[in-house]
Amino acid sequence: MTEFRLTSLAQSLPDTVPFVGPETQERARARLFDARLGANENVFGPSPIAIRAMAETQHWMYGDPESFELREALADHHGITPDMIVVGEGIDGLLGYLVRIMVAPGDAVVTSDGAYPTFNYHVEGYGGVLHKVPYRDDKEDVDALFKKAAEVDAKLVYLANPDNPMGTAHDGTDIVAALQHLPEGTLLVLDEAYLECAPQGVALPLPMDDPRVIRMRTFSKAYGLAGARVGYAIGAPDLIAAFDKVRNHFGMNRAAQAGALAALDDQTWLRSVQARIVASRNRIADIARKNGLKPIPSAANFVAIDCGGGPEYAKAVLYEMVSRGVFIRMPLAAPQNRCIRISCGTPAQLDILTEILPVAVRAVEMG
Repeated sequence: MTEFRLTSLAQSLPDTVPFVGPETQERARARLFDARLGANENVFGPSPIAIRAMAETQHWMYGDPESFELREALADHHGITPDMIVVGEGIDGLLGYLVRIMVAPGDAVVTSDGAYPTFNYHVEGYGGVLHKVPYRDDKEDVDALFKKAAEVDAKLVYLANPDNPMGTAHDGTDIVAALQHLPEGTLLVLDEAYLECAPQGVALPLPMDDPRVIRMRTFSKAYGLAGARVGYAIGAPDLIAAFDKVRNHFGMNRAAQAGALAALDDQTWLRSVQARIVASRNRIADIARKNGLKPIPSAANFVAIDCGGGPEYAKAVLYEMVSRGVFIRMPLAAPQNRCIRISCGTPAQLDILTEILPVAVRAVEMG
């Protein structure tokens, strides 16, 4: 039998992935979900202009390795310079590159217990040591994160604003105030995947080249291009330039670049999606309340719902929902795992939720 010469680090890692996709679950169930409300995708879709741009792309050519046109457009959109932007294969890909250029085996990294698991996956994959702090009032605890960073001399601190999986958000001014306690030499990784879904005041009111922060943004959520995998990071030019040392220069396909460029240009469509997200969040919250559950105010494109009975109760509700054809997820760490999480859906999908949620809750209560 062949023994592959994996590194000692790779051999030490568990055989896990951050997420089990809905398609995997559908194959296991041998049937499709009736309502796909667990992956925080934008079910309202991308701009029709973006769809047309991707369809008309000359697929026989590799994508521009510099994503030049997209970076120029993003720079103009944000009022910055292109050397402050790197484009990559979604925020997930960019987080992997960032960890690769910043974290060596044994380096300390701080995150919240129960926060976005893909970041942890990258840190552990490069031998970093994760230090976690608990949420406070269902929000990531910025003060505790920065305090822990000082205690362990962290290279990176990860903070999502708005947060996944809870959907809660901090005012940008509060994060700025807390930054005075960020240790020198520690970089704040600010994941803003859901920023376009959030109300005014959540964005960080600092120059985008502030050397203490790198911001991660995406076309996967409000822009509706999750399948295209287009993310970008904004930061100080010297930090952004370091990505070129490790990134896959041909990782961005041409159709994805064209779709993102067209989506960015269609802000009218984005505003229409934002309005539908708000309406969907409100309806999900109303459905939850009608079933005796407590929705947590959300600034993202999903709603976390407190089931009120602890993690086993929430897990049972999730199981009953999934078994009845409604794909949802739930937070994994206590005490947030008393909740289920439901992504924004179309009116038809939320009609299914309206029908199935009371059946699931009743099934759990009857044992």
